[in-house]
Amino acid sequence: MLKLESLLNLKDNEKIKESRYISRDLSWLKFNHRVFDQSRIERRTIFERLKFAAIAYTNFDEFFMIRIGSLYNYLDFGKDRTDYSGLKAIPFKRKLFSDIQFFLNEYYEYFNTSLVPLFEPNGFKLVTTDDLQSQELEGASNYFHETIYPMLTPVASDSSSALPLLLNKTLIFGVVVGSEGRKKINFVQVPSNLPRFYCIERFGIQQLLPIEEIVRWKMGDIFRNVNIMSSTLFRIIRNGDFEEVDVDDVDKNFIEEIRKKIKKRQSGRVVRLDVEGHYSDYLLTRLKKSMHIENDNVFICNNLLDMSCLFQIVGNPKFADKIPTPPAPVMPVSYQHHDKETVFETLKKQDILLHHPYNSMDIMLDVLDKAAEDKDVLAIKITIYRLAKKSRIVDALEKAALSGKHVSVLFEVKARFDEERNLENAQRLQKAGAFVIYGVGTLKTHCKLLMIVRKEGTKTMRYVHLSSGNYNEDTSKLYSDISLLTTNDKLANDVNELFNVITGNSRPYEYSLITTAPLLMKSKLLSLINEEIKNAKKGLPARIVIKVNSLQDKDFIDELYKASQAGVIITLIVRGICCLRPGREGLSDNISVISIVGDFLEHTRIYYFHNNGDPIVYSGSADVMVRSFERRIECLFMIVDPALRQEVINILALNIKDNMNSYFVLEDGNYVKETLNGDRPFNIHEQFFHVNSEQINTASAMISH
Repeated sequence: MLKLESLLNLKDNEKIKESRYISRDLSWLKFNHRVFDQSRIERRTIFERLKFAAIAYTNFDEFFMIRIGSLYNYLDFGKDRTDYSGLKAIPFKRKLFSDIQFFLNEYYEYFNTSLVPLFEPNGFKLVTTDDLQSQELEGASNYFHETIYPMLTPVASDSSSALPLLLNKTLIFGVVVGSEGRKKINFVQVPSNLPRFYCIERFGIQQLLPIEEIVRWKMGDIFRNVNIMSSTLFRIIRNGDFEEVDVDDVDKNFIEEIRKKIKKRQSGRVVRLDVEGHYSDYLLTRLKKSMHIENDNVFICNNLLDMSCLFQIVGNPKFADKIPTPPAPVMPVSYQHHDKETVFETLKKQDILLHHPYNSMDIMLDVLDKAAEDKDVLAIKITIYRLAKKSRIVDALEKAALSGKHVSVLFEVKARFDEERNLENAQRLQKAGAFVIYGVGTLKTHCKLLMIVRKEGTKTMRYVHLSSGNYNEDTSKLYSDISLLTTNDKLANDVNELFNVITGNSRPYEYSLITTAPLLMKSKLLSLINEEIKNAKKGLPARIVIKVNSLQDKDFIDELYKASQAGVIITLIVRGICCLRPGREGLSDNISVISIVGDFLEHTRIYYFHNNGDPIVYSGSADVMVRSFERRIECLFMIVDPALRQEVINILALNIKDNMNSYFVLEDGNYVKETLNGDRPFNIHEQFFHVNSEQINTASAMISH
């Protein structure tokens, strides 16, 4: 006989299946499955496989901080919400945590049984103090007393007092001392600014000893002359989904509000507790009670806690020669025959399309570097969302400001997890004399825009750069994005107007070649879908291809459903969250969804509408998300140059052709990896390093027709 809980779960699962939409959070879990799936690919080296395992784990940390944190913002205040799955908050939490537990169990099982056995054949192994020889133990002991011990600060807590503030995402020992009936708990937080592994080389094999094992071994040196009953390693994740800062004045108050919000991440409510397998029941009961969490929030781990430490193995200099490097970036198709000209001279004649990481971001960076030094450059304007740690962008802007040029920089200081870095760089540029704007009220400025104003004889030229990705040299080598360098007057006028809208109180007019959120973009895109519907009803060819990171907006999804029912053929290339349910009879028969997950993070956004043979193609910063359409300043720019438009269509075509990194979305929301079935392997993350102009027309025919 089924238990009542099982019957309720069956009922919940039926609701999920019947919904017209797929849950955003459940869809994200499927995405993280695909990321972790990369660590299962045997053609990869063990270091590549560990990299993807680490990415999947760190993704989960952020998911808990933000998405689970958001859910608790409802639950903790007695509010309710209905998920896209049709479930209310409490049954949805039950379903979500059940799926998460299943995934993490699968994660650790695969790590222990399939990845760990590959360590020693590849030159390293995980060890405990029991595995060390006497001389090695002496070295580890010295490391503890000289380096680790001075950094430790044990904090006592008795049964009548509240827990001390325990740091987010930090390894912590809960040490129970005393005797039965007189137990006390002490907390020892393991320093997070030390390398996670103490390395010992033995016969060419790196013995990797986690520093928490050294602390555990030396616990008696920390707690002298007391009875240690147990020491349990654990880790907490706190709610990091704070509300947006609502301060309109561009002054110290705004910055202070941002800093307060950042600090709240270290004291937010606990949403996850990771505990090692041999834990103290007394400690766990106390933690659950004090943190107001249930069994669902507790995750038992029988291996390393915090698998982000795998990045340290991947980055170990000893293994540098074992990690394959991608091919060197190639010159963009639109810039291959202009190596004797400066970029400025080329841009007066034609636009340049960059496809990262296959084309280097250095072309754009060189333009900015030259602009910073060029005496004829009058002004530079830029929007910044995320930056590299050592940013050439900031260096160039600082140089330009110090030389007396007018430099305007909009820093989005609400960019999640990059707030501190953006504040520091913004204040650095302010000191250099740049005009800095700290975001726009409650809206996040997510668009990527750069404009250089240059005096050339009796004329003034505007050089514009628009992008789907951030001004970040580091991620441009890892994320796929496209960007456009142009002197097109209409685009320059639009960008000029948008800067005025962002930094002032101007209301936008009808732009020529861009569309922006939150006022215009959604209606523009819906109207383009509607035009395809009209063409399909007239018996004309009708085709939509959209490539984005996430697709979640219900109005947009409903319009795509209408288009499908009218006969429009729709292909969606959605890397992560996809709330649209493809292939449902009578609803979305003509919609197929592909997810591409591989060596590079797919970050490009492209919107293609057939338009009866005269394609309309946009790219830019916006995904199909409620937040993108309603709570962000976003920009999509039209690709008007026929050759570059064909190149962008080619990017879509080759995405569809990929059979090495592609997953198909089924009607039930599950994903199936594409198989070769005798076809030749085609991997876009390799092929885009070799694309030339002759290939473009042939490949893109599969979309245009």
